[in-house]
Amino acid sequence: MKLSIIVLSYNTKDLTAACINSIIKQYKDQLDSGDLEVILVDNASTDGSVKEMSNIQCQISNVKLIENRTNLGFSKGNNIGAKEAKGDYLLFLNSDTEVLDKGFFKMLDFLNNNKDVGVLGCKLKFPDGKVQSSCGKFYNLINSFLMLFGFEKFVRFAPNEIKLVDWVSGAAFMTRKDLFSRLNGFDENIFMYTEDMELCFRVKKESLDTFFFPDCNIIHKEGKSSNRTFAILEIYKGLLYFYRKHKSGFEYFLLKVMLDIKAIIAILIGYLTRNTYLTNTYKKAFSL
Repeated sequence: MKLSIIVLSYNTKDLTAACINSIIKQYKDQLDSGDLEVILVDNASTDGSVKEMSNIQCQISNVKLIENRTNLGFSKGNNIGAKEAKGDYLLFLNSDTEVLDKGFFKMLDFLNNNKDVGVLGCKLKFPDGKVQSSCGKFYNLINSFLMLFGFEKFVRFAPNEIKLVDWVSGAAFMTRKDLFSRLNGFDENIFMYTEDMELCFRVKKESLDTFFFPDCNIIHKEGKSSNRTFAILEIYKGLLYFYRKHKSGFEYFLLKVMLDIKAIIAILIGYLTRNTYLTNTYKKAFSL
């Protein structure tokens, strides 16, 4: 089997169904022939997702459903799916995406022809057609500052050409199964967010590259599968963990100071504008 597409879901029944149906629409022949499989991993959804996915599984060849008993998070949930995968290559795909073309096999060809590339990300679009910034630079202290204080456009971007980058979005990216297994997959200490950047950082340590591949189009309904407060808190946690794991103690200290300053500014703005969302969210972030 050439490719395993792993889709993780948690209470995103309609989004997941749209995602899977878009894969089937583009790749039914490859599913039927056994060149491709889809592995659905559900993190203990309570919205009827499992029943919906079971119906799809019964109708289409090479679709497998894995039911987790608890919400294990993005990293661990995807790792479980990867362990069950039969494909030589793995494609991790968010449940809030829809596949617009047959670009995955172009990505396969690129990886086959470029053995020094470990991870390949692809173009993501908002539902209105606007291109998302789906790759970027590693979050060193300067880039972390830019990201935290409103200059993210200098850190995240979306090239119009095949390009060497530091990391690509975990919403849709491809890698070799043997490499993913050798790296022990996503770091399961990261529940969600920053796990894509951290994995690409370890890939670079293996002397392998990460590339952005624009000739593959996917709609990404960003933000539909999680809420904003949760995302902010998990990004804070993820950055702190990344620095504990990969950076010096002094760099960790400076990052923590930056995160605290950002939180204090947001709390003050929340008080002045009577925005309880800002106040409550960043009080939680400050306490991390």
